[in-house]
Amino acid sequence: MSQALQSRRLKDHVASLETMTRFVLATLALGSGVYTYLGVRSLLDGSATVVFFAAVIYSVSVSVAMYGFWTYLIRFLPEMRDAASRLALVAIMAVGSLMIVAMSSWLNAAALAGSAAVEQHLAITLEDYTADLDQAHSNALGALSLAPDIQRASERFARLAQDEQSSGALTGTSGSGSVVQLLSQMSAQMKELEATIEGSRETIQTGFQQGQKHLAAMRGLVSAPGAIAERSDKFAAEAVALSGVIASLEQTSIAPSVSRAAADLSVGFIAPVADGSSPDLAGRQDAVMATIRGSVEAQSKALSDAAAEILAQPKVTERRYVPLTSAEAVLRYASDFIPSWAGAISIDLLPAVLVGIMVVVHGAMRRGENLMEDADRVTAGDMLRSLDLHEMMLARRQAAVVEDTAAEPHPASPEQRPAAENVTPLTLSDRKRIDP
Repeated sequence: MSQALQSRRLKDHVASLETMTRFVLATLALGSGVYTYLGVRSLLDGSATVVFFAAVIYSVSVSVAMYGFWTYLIRFLPEMRDAASRLALVAIMAVGSLMIVAMSSWLNAAALAGSAAVEQHLAITLEDYTADLDQAHSNALGALSLAPDIQRASERFARLAQDEQSSGALTGTSGSGSVVQLLSQMSAQMKELEATIEGSRETIQTGFQQGQKHLAAMRGLVSAPGAIAERSDKFAAEAVALSGVIASLEQTSIAPSVSRAAADLSVGFIAPVADGSSPDLAGRQDAVMATIRGSVEAQSKALSDAAAEILAQPKVTERRYVPLTSAEAVLRYASDFIPSWAGAISIDLLPAVLVGIMVVVHGAMRRGENLMEDADRVTAGDMLRSLDLHEMMLARRQAAVVEDTAAEPHPASPEQRPAAENVTPLTLSDRKRIDP
């Protein structure tokens, strides 16, 4: 009896919730259609009227399709009794859910988190450009680190030339000779190279400051209020300008020039002819100039190696900013917007929970009905209808009996019987007795 009572209550609940079920499905389909409209509108191009009507038609189609799909499933799947039919409908529900996600959920996610995803794209691009500017600036400043070494070498050659001229520290004979000329020549070359390096410092600093200004403008566009599409266009313009600054910094690097100048120190070394007044002094000058030549070669190799290390640093790869729509940004950075994706998918697939509830309820109803006796299956309404039907049958039977009785013939009295033809009736007085 308890199973019968439970089945009856479940039937009553299902019947009472039918209107609510339709309302829930319609509301979810309408909500998904609204967000689908917002998402698809950002993907369409053309006049405002065309975009509006196209987005409306698409969103309405999605809403109608979702409502019809879940209505069919919530009607048919709970009624399936065999496993094969249930599995077939479950497979159809899975395929339909994937189609709903493909045609609606990702657009819902674009409407929910599209602006945030585009802003994240701008922020990540800004970080990349910041790293590129820092790397280009570092590469450009690399050659400036050679300036102290070149300055020390220039001062050393100048000091040796002065010592040789004043006291003859190298040859033992003071005065301005070929050794002094060679040392002065090396010192002058080093000073020219140092001046070239120092001259590039201002150019590098100016370029870096320009890049910083572009980065500041891009940083402001990332966090500024307003429509994301307009900010993205301005961001693209700043990105193009910043790319030019980075390329200029790459070309400003003085490291290749230092490498060539360092090679010229040894390859282009030209020693003057010893001008000593005596063979002994000339020999000493030749020996000192040979020593200077070895020192210049060592200095040249050191500068060449240092310049090679600078040139071996990774170059800044050319970067091009690619603007993304809200839908594309949501797909690219989907892992960063899991809550938005969960909400977009849930609003489309929540009816599947209602389908599951109806399947469980109908299953419980069927199990209760299988345990019920025949008497438990009859409701009070069924009994009343049966009594009414029984009374109608009795009434019809009585009416039939009355009709049959009225149709049967009744026996006639002798006075009412008709006389036979050709028979003349005789009375007793008319009879005559004939004696034999």
